[in-house]
Amino acid sequence: MSRESIIEVENLTKRFGRFTANDNLTFEVREGEVFGFLGANGAGKTTALRILCGLSKPTSGTVRIAGLDASHHPDRIKKVIGYMCQRFALYEDLTVFENIQLYGGIYGLTPREIRSRSDELLDKLSITDLRNRLIRSVPLGWRQKLAFSIAVLHRPKIVFLDEPTGGVDPIARRQFWDLIYDAARSGMTVFVTTHYMDEAEYCDRVCILSGGRIEALGRPEDLKTTCQVDTMDEVFIRIARKDQT
Repeated sequence: MSRESIIEVENLTKRFGRFTANDNLTFEVREGEVFGFLGANGAGKTTALRILCGLSKPTSGTVRIAGLDASHHPDRIKKVIGYMCQRFALYEDLTVFENIQLYGGIYGLTPREIRSRSDELLDKLSITDLRNRLIRSVPLGWRQKLAFSIAVLHRPKIVFLDEPTGGVDPIARRQFWDLIYDAARSGMTVFVTTHYMDEAEYCDRVCILSGGRIEALGRPEDLKTTCQVDTMDEVFIRIARKDQT
């Protein structure tokens, strides 16, 4: 059964003076899909992500998130999405539970919902014993998984993850992707930016940016077949070489 589009981007362009960060981007993301937004640092991933989250407006083009125009309804969009930034956005001088309380309140959950979902979250991650630990004393890998779980605490339709696995070891990265799969199986759409090309293998479809433009879009296996290579790393190298010619 085909899934409906929950993110629709058409001719998205973002300029800062004479610099074009996003150049006429057009793509769609389907419900329940794990969608990878890939590219080297400076490719324009975070700029586009901020527009999709309603945190910035495009210079031109249209963006619709769960049927809402991102330029005209940013506040309504924030209620149906979750967001995890590169540095996890947890407050180091608060405890694990205090962070959950804080974000639960921001997301509009009731005190009862916060208590129930925090117990569920801590039990799922097997970190009930860390409930009253300050975030600064929690290992980086656990902090990362906790930040993701808090980002989806309100059970949004879409979660946006901006370079979520930067700075963590390969084992923690793979465990983090298990959480992503769990979210997708529940029907949540996962939009993840990364510059790790091996992570593209974990996505249903990927969009590869270079110089602010879309250079490839499709399923990882299809892109590898088209480029006649074995890995997504090699796909990216082909695209980078093409961009330099």
